[in-house]
Amino acid sequence: MAAGVPTGLAGLGWVCVSWAVGGERARRATAALVGLERLRLASWYDHHRAGGAGGRGGRAYLLLRGALGVLGGYLVFAGMFLAVLLLYGGAGQLVSGEAHPIPLRLPGVRVTGDSSVYGIVLGLTALALSVGWGAVLVGLERRLADRFAPFGRDEVMRGRIAELTASRSGIVRAVDDERRRIERDLHDGVQQRGVTLAMLLGRARHAAEPALIDEAYAEARRLLDELRDVAWRIYPAELDSRGLRAALDEVAHRSAVPVTVVHDPPGRLAPEQETCVYFVVREAVTNANKHAGAGAILVGLRVTEEEATVTVSDDGRGGADPDGGGLAGLARRVRALDGTFAVDSPPGGPTTVTVRLPCA
Repeated sequence: MAAGVPTGLAGLGWVCVSWAVGGERARRATAALVGLERLRLASWYDHHRAGGAGGRGGRAYLLLRGALGVLGGYLVFAGMFLAVLLLYGGAGQLVSGEAHPIPLRLPGVRVTGDSSVYGIVLGLTALALSVGWGAVLVGLERRLADRFAPFGRDEVMRGRIAELTASRSGIVRAVDDERRRIERDLHDGVQQRGVTLAMLLGRARHAAEPALIDEAYAEARRLLDELRDVAWRIYPAELDSRGLRAALDEVAHRSAVPVTVVHDPPGRLAPEQETCVYFVVREAVTNANKHAGAGAILVGLRVTEEEATVTVSDDGRGGADPDGGGLAGLARRVRALDGTFAVDSPPGGPTTVTVRLPCA
């Protein structure tokens, strides 16, 4: 809103000038100012940015948005300033004991109250009204932008093509990363255990020692466990046979940190969505085990007719990097399904990973 006041004044001033200037340059300048307003909405109000609009539609938008921004912003900041003054005065009188009674006469009612109480109550009221009007102002600005500077058809197509291109590249990178991870797991884990097992069997064959046979048997069991872990990391059989809930319960069971799964969807999701949800939960739980120092993890899955929402939160130290290898791969996988991926991990925690997938 603070940024909207000067841009609103600039828009109002340009509208007055553009009526006299006219021409192609005026239209381009109008479109640039409209684009600046949409950039502000996209940056601060989480409103998707559209291209600028020129001509009469752009001038009408700048005129209305300028009036709304200047007047609305003034009311918000004036109300907050008044709230601070009233709260400061009321709290100061309450602490110092200098408050005095103030009679309040209404039709048929006479009330005497303390000045510090009046100041605090009125300050809180002014603060609540300012915050409420600010929320209304945000909604009005979004509606105004959608009405006078909407997405053009060409802009929608260009944006969609860019999204699909990025998603395709992301899928290729995700597949390559997964292949490298599988190769690393096989080389560093299964292959090494297989070599150890072969050496133990060779020694046991020559020496015929029961201890070596027992050690080879134990190594074979560890090799089987390693193979099961690798297969589970590649794709869980429970996901197809028993459903998403069973797969998530398996993730919780394998976690060293206690995991609570809250999962009550009305039915099964599409196979590709269930796979995406599973890998998101597994990677987030794995990161919490390895890096977060968490004591508890909460996994939630909520499904409506419009979208499926997955949240994985832990009480660890925070500071997770959304651009890290694991989380970046998950983001590409989610975007490939037209979903959104967000990571909230301030230093000191907690960390929350939120994924939204369209159910249509």
